[in-house]
Amino acid sequence: MKTFKIFIPLLLFLFPFYGCAQNESVSSVTVKEFKEMIKNNDSTMIILDVRTDAELTGALPKIEGALHIPVQQLEERVDELEKYKDKEIVVVCRTQNRSSKAAEFLDGKGYDAKFVIGGMYEYYKK
Repeated sequence: MKTFKIFIPLLLFLFPFYGCAQNESVSSVTVKEFKEMIKNNDSTMIILDVRTDAELTGALPKIEGALHIPVQQLEERVDELEKYKDKEIVVVCRTQNRSSKAAEFLDGKGYDAKFVIGGMYEYYKK
């Protein structure tokens, strides 16, 4: 029983790290790389913003030309991205938590998807 009391807290401690490790298979780009891609008008790239509608206003607005599908709707609306299967989809959210999950989902569906490290928060950071 003593082992059990030690084992459960250890599992609870390690569980968050396991969840983060799953995203290592999904590619990412830094904000600097992302801004270069935008600056060079990279036609092989599609920007997908997965924030909620409410998040698109205010201090962190949507990047002009970006597609918008909230992460909560991505699974049911993924067919809208079918015409971009031959392009790299760069997924962005506020901080990278949702975009990394969305990129992982898209990767599993056969898309060339990556997320922006730090998200829009880092993008607009001065």
